[in-house]
Amino acid sequence: MEEHSMEYGFVRVAAAIPSVRVADVKYNLEQIKLQIVEAESKGVQAVVFPELCITGYSCQDLFTQRLIIEESERAIEELLDFSRNKNIAIVVGIPVDTGKILLNCATVICNGRLDTLVPKTYLPNYGEFYEKRWFASAQDINEGEVISYAGLHIELTRKPILFQLNDGTRFGVEICEDVWAPAPPSNHLALAGADIIFNLSASDELIGKHNYLKSLLAQQSARTISAYVYSSCGFGESTQDVVYGGNALIYENGKLMAEAKRFSMEPQMMIADVDVEMLRAERRRNTTFVNAQRSEHTDKVFCLDINDAEAKDDVATLRYRDVDAHPFIPKTENMSNSCDEIFNIQVAGLAKRLIHTHSNTVVIGISGGLDSTLALLVCVKTFDKLGFNRKGIYGITMPGFGTTDRTYNNALALMRSLGVTIREINIAKAVTQHFEDIGHDPSVHDVAYENSQARERTQILMDLTNEVGGLVVGTGDLSELALGWATYNGDHMSMYGVNASIPKTLIQYLVRYVAESMKDSDGQTMGERSATEILLDIIDTPISPELIPADEHGQIKQKTEDLVGPYELHDFFLYYALRYGFTPKKIYMLASKAFAGMYDEPTIKKWLATFFRRFFSQQFKRSCLPDGPKVGSVSLSPRGDWRMPSDASSALWLSSIQD
Repeated sequence: MEEHSMEYGFVRVAAAIPSVRVADVKYNLEQIKLQIVEAESKGVQAVVFPELCITGYSCQDLFTQRLIIEESERAIEELLDFSRNKNIAIVVGIPVDTGKILLNCATVICNGRLDTLVPKTYLPNYGEFYEKRWFASAQDINEGEVISYAGLHIELTRKPILFQLNDGTRFGVEICEDVWAPAPPSNHLALAGADIIFNLSASDELIGKHNYLKSLLAQQSARTISAYVYSSCGFGESTQDVVYGGNALIYENGKLMAEAKRFSMEPQMMIADVDVEMLRAERRRNTTFVNAQRSEHTDKVFCLDINDAEAKDDVATLRYRDVDAHPFIPKTENMSNSCDEIFNIQVAGLAKRLIHTHSNTVVIGISGGLDSTLALLVCVKTFDKLGFNRKGIYGITMPGFGTTDRTYNNALALMRSLGVTIREINIAKAVTQHFEDIGHDPSVHDVAYENSQARERTQILMDLTNEVGGLVVGTGDLSELALGWATYNGDHMSMYGVNASIPKTLIQYLVRYVAESMKDSDGQTMGERSATEILLDIIDTPISPELIPADEHGQIKQKTEDLVGPYELHDFFLYYALRYGFTPKKIYMLASKAFAGMYDEPTIKKWLATFFRRFFSQQFKRSCLPDGPKVGSVSLSPRGDWRMPSDASSALWLSSIQD
């Protein structure tokens, strides 16, 4: 374990765009200082400035002037002194004369220290950019050569260079064109261990270039599973032939975290709290990344001393990071495409199973609740895709002791509107006989009372399937599997579970999507109720297994979320526990931010304990799940995604929640 391990794993980074005057080194230095002070005041741990920001990128042949080179070096000496007792790593761009060649470099300054220089590798020499006219590449360096710079003796290298904050976070630096190369230095830096890549840039604006740049950075961040912090020069650079729009962009594993406003005439600073722990978790589970890094290493790691505990506490507040309360719900520009893709995965899975079993018949229990509604919609879409008659879908409604008029009527209305075969089989008589057979008092509404109904329904579905041929389509979802909220060998069992990797929050979203898409369709009415109205009422119905008799008003008495907690909380816990392996303490911190104003902290902690207690105790149900298609990045299939002992202890996790 690293000496300075990260409690939550967040690092606050910034991409700064200062005001600049071409060749006015003193002015530029003062502007950089102002933004350093601002960044440190906001708890930033590392800030990157644009390429050659000390001089201005567009100096052209002025880079051949001895005066500007010497002034740049003096500016770095002043910046070193300025940085003392400042708890922030500063990445700035400068021209450096080695005595033989001129290099376009980045310096990493922290607390009065400058250990090395990072020279640019790939120099553009086309269009408006002729850097080879003034600068040499890192590839031209004599490896191990020592130069005197800013009063220091610095060894030059063309190898990957890593910098490490004292919390264990490692970062690397590349410059502008480097990231456009077929094999960017950031590839090697990430594989050598860099969690964050800083890019000092000077990219001009052309039609279409900005979107391409964002796509490039997003892909590079995703490919290297890193945070990518990019700063490009803006207003103040020469506009003799081109314009610099000022791009400050921060990505985390391909996701845009912060973006500056282009063409601003004022200085800008974009800040984000990036999750290094999450990035490392992603790398560990990505075997391609693990295999690729085998041959990558670096001889030197420069450690930077940042000891401001107050700033670290500020990072834990995540002022510069949004935490999505519903991480399972797709966040794309075209939501209909995302929903269609989810349905297509479910449909493709079920279609393959039907073709493989030479069946054009399915049996599915329809309760009037969300899960069976989605499963029925998947069956309908699958049959339509295969050209099968919808009458081959047997929708079985099985009212029992707790069935309410609302769910019963919705189940029937939905099936009629979709044109499937409807069978109604009341289970009350059979279950009453079963109570008599096992000697159970039906007035005692205990687990035996509830589970007898669930198993009777499953028996009916299985036996009816044998009668008509085909297979039983399961309706249980990912959230219920995580909590074990299913009757073992009851609704827990089917022949193919189309909802097995879809959480409850996403099911609500998908059903609402279908309801909205049906608004303008013809022939989707049942009496005065349209399919849309039926689906929306199903969404608004309290989630319940309806195994306990209704109240005196005929309303649902047994509400699942009153018993096990809100599904939106459990889905949040599930996502971060399984996707990244976060500790309960970190999940609690994230949930407190995501659900601020919705749930108080004691409530979140209560249901978090419930989640882990049930997640561990109910693994035995997940160890024998039926087949079902994987839809998202989180799945509990025992055949690949989640393998866990059924008798593992939850003590460590529950103890952590109470600390």
